[in-house]
Amino acid sequence: MRKYWDNPGRAASVAGAAAELCPVPASVSLGGVTIAPATVLAPMAGVTDTVFRRFIRNLGGCGLIMTEFTSADGVLRAKDKKAKRYLHFYEDEHPISAQLFGSNPDVMADAARMVEDLGFDLVDLNLGCPAKKVVKCNGGSGLLRDLPAIGKIFEAVRAAVKIPFTVKFRAGWNDQEIVCVQLAKMAEACGLCAVALHARTREQGYSGTARWEWISAIKDAVKIPVIGNGDIRTPEDACAMVTQTGCDAVMIGRTAASNPWIFRQIAQYAATGRYDHSAESDRYAMIRTYFSMLIEEQFPDASGKMKQFASWFTHGVPGGAALRKTIYEAREAPEILKRVEEFFEAKLGAGVVTAQ
Repeated sequence: MRKYWDNPGRAASVAGAAAELCPVPASVSLGGVTIAPATVLAPMAGVTDTVFRRFIRNLGGCGLIMTEFTSADGVLRAKDKKAKRYLHFYEDEHPISAQLFGSNPDVMADAARMVEDLGFDLVDLNLGCPAKKVVKCNGGSGLLRDLPAIGKIFEAVRAAVKIPFTVKFRAGWNDQEIVCVQLAKMAEACGLCAVALHARTREQGYSGTARWEWISAIKDAVKIPVIGNGDIRTPEDACAMVTQTGCDAVMIGRTAASNPWIFRQIAQYAATGRYDHSAESDRYAMIRTYFSMLIEEQFPDASGKMKQFASWFTHGVPGGAALRKTIYEAREAPEILKRVEEFFEAKLGAGVVTAQ
């Protein structure tokens, strides 16, 4: 399946392409929780903390946000500050899903109960993380080679909570061990409310091309909602995935970090066949807003988080390399924010509009 971003023969205009594509659905119901529009911010380690989630929510267009994937064992350890930070959220983040990983059914069930008690709208099981340190503990995609063990986790968590229970997984360990259809059927049989497929194998990691045909195969195999994930870089890609696979919702990960407007653009494209492109002043306002939120939240190592996001947020900005250099050389978060302001105001003038 070809995506618009890698198809040299794409339609000559967005308007022409719009006539050929199904829009991303206006909503999808996951176990009674309405997600509108049917777009999901993927859980990403080191990215989808409460500041970034609220940042995305405030930009508009994202139906469901998810936490960073969190260790079920860590949730149950009262002194695990990292797990507590991962599961911290504000009222304006609803609807929100907590994603857990682990391999012990009883531990997963207890952690899911805690998530429910904390007020999350949904709980999700991570069967997709390819990181070696997670896989070696039989977590994330490491469980894809043990479907009976996954079945026990499904049953334990489903019996433990009343909130919607979903799962995000990869197609299989490698191209010789594709289990996504079997796994989706098992999830449906165990009472899960939806499945999300990152259409790559564990062996691929984040390289190569996502195989959208695996999303189609799952959609044909189950009646519960199917969420497609992988290689959505533009609103056209999102609509192309829906058109080609029939998926009920789309999930976006890495693109959201470099283009936080992607969800709003998808909603615009679904409604009108066109969407707004960010101006340099928009990007300045976006960077300043996110960095200011980190400072106001008193986020641990805010300066480190700013430096992490600098390369994504300044991608394509003329002179961005010089800005990134000054950011990397700064030590404190307020200093980084000041350098961002000085850079853009020198280019755009002191009267830059701050609205996004």
